[in-house]
Amino acid sequence: MLFSLRSDLNSVLLAVLTLLPLLAPADESAPKPVAAKLQPFVDNHVLAGAVTLVASRDKVLDLETVGFADVAAQKPMTPDSLFWIASMSKPITVAALMMLVDEGKVNVDDPVEKYLPEFKGQMFVAEQDEAHALLRKPKHPILVRNILSHTSGLAAHSPIETPTLDLFPLATRVRSYACQPLLFEPESKYLYSNEGINTAGRIIEVVSGQKYEDFLENRLFKPLGMKDTTFWPDAAQVARIAKSYKANKDKSDLEETPVGQLKYPLDDRQNRFPMPAGGLFSSAEDIARFGQMLLCGGEFDGKRYLSEAAVKQMTSRQTPAALKQSYGFGYAVNGATFGHGGAYSTNISVDPQLGLVLVFMVQNAGWRNDDGKKILPAFTEAAVGKFGK
Repeated sequence: MLFSLRSDLNSVLLAVLTLLPLLAPADESAPKPVAAKLQPFVDNHVLAGAVTLVASRDKVLDLETVGFADVAAQKPMTPDSLFWIASMSKPITVAALMMLVDEGKVNVDDPVEKYLPEFKGQMFVAEQDEAHALLRKPKHPILVRNILSHTSGLAAHSPIETPTLDLFPLATRVRSYACQPLLFEPESKYLYSNEGINTAGRIIEVVSGQKYEDFLENRLFKPLGMKDTTFWPDAAQVARIAKSYKANKDKSDLEETPVGQLKYPLDDRQNRFPMPAGGLFSSAEDIARFGQMLLCGGEFDGKRYLSEAAVKQMTSRQTPAALKQSYGFGYAVNGATFGHGGAYSTNISVDPQLGLVLVFMVQNAGWRNDDGKKILPAFTEAAVGKFGK
């Protein structure tokens, strides 16, 4: 009987010892798959830090951090770090406009002048040299679809948008665009244009009767739960903004650099104005929610934001076949995949075939060397390798 009891106890002990590795907490110090790929860039002072996120249609699959939000202070990057997303603001503005398209209040084939009369009679530059400029009337005025796909002939920015892009109210800036001739016949060329997307933002104001920033807050940010997406980060949010970096003079290391395109302080609502083409600050999780909404065909968490037809227009090629650039409405398009980057190297990529949203958040104004160009591909490769099955 004693032998039998001992035998039973030994069996139980063996079973417990076998299960212990399964019951032990995960090793938090173990490198995560994406961070492990990016850490060498931090170690080599090519990258200060990053927040990366991978999401499916209905959940966040992976959220990782690497490196520092502030190199000098050795302040680690955190999942809720904030970033100036620059031109990643463009698809957000376009999504807001497409809501009005869905409601029948805007038609993408309408001339811009239907909504903004200041654009009536705008000419384009047919010839120009140091001695003269010849203006001609275009075959048709710029259309809403042209400003959404960078084929309008509007310039990159207006002379009044210096030294920063946020000095004047949106209506003032857009009137300045209408006062200038177009750089080319609409649809004959592609020219990446902040002016075009800012004009879309002004149409939102005129048609909706709301300030552009209020429309975004009420129709997109609050309903989607994008709590950290704003043109005016408050004091608490400013403390979470990752510092931005560029190569130092001899390209031996990174040095801190302020965002030169924006006026400080960032929370000054009296003297800073929203820039639809590139003024937003946001977090990885906020941007992922926006991407998930598009990945789900305009619907998220049981609420519809955009029709499937509107999402298809945004995320499929809208530029003429004769042009080499493949751009939708607010998104660069590469086959079935669509996405957009920002001036300081942030990026979102959405792959409907894999069912993934990839968000890459950094603040880099210029890579130190060619290794910098390998960072985003390294993230994409690691993310797709782990979650794209």
